[in-house]
Amino acid sequence: MANVMDAETDRLRQVRHRPADLDQIDRKILGALAEDASRSYAELSAIVNLSAPAVHDRVKRLKRDGVIRATVARLDGCKLGRTLLTFLIVDTNTYSATRELLRFGERPDVEEIHSVAGDACVLMKVRANDTESLEAFLMEVQMLDGVRSVRSYIALSTFVERGPLPDGVDR
Repeated sequence: MANVMDAETDRLRQVRHRPADLDQIDRKILGALAEDASRSYAELSAIVNLSAPAVHDRVKRLKRDGVIRATVARLDGCKLGRTLLTFLIVDTNTYSATRELLRFGERPDVEEIHSVAGDACVLMKVRANDTESLEAFLMEVQMLDGVRSVRSYIALSTFVERGPLPDGVDR
């Protein structure tokens, strides 16, 4: 029985991550890219007082080491027609139900899915077009076998929304 449970939970487990070995120059580069990922190596080199090829090598290493996971554009959900930002707290009674929730991550309206500790199992960040599409989404989640409860919190305003910054970098 223990082997079945271990196999069932393997997909949900996160790999333990160790912080990368970053010096102050790496941190400045990461802070500058977090502010504007379209900065050129020449711009970054002026910020950190290194040559553009040296900055390029550092950025390449930061990507290789997984510190920089992707270079993306942050899009405005409202301007894309997804005006209803909602956080869902989902409680399940089986690992298979929690696993089923992970499949919602393939949908464009689901921005984040987190396994959480506390009185629930999963936290989801969803951007819906309107109340009708949110209601349809909630019904899909609630219909999953093993979902005990779903609580939703609609965001009225967003004041801060960003990814992590390295220690020692001010915003």
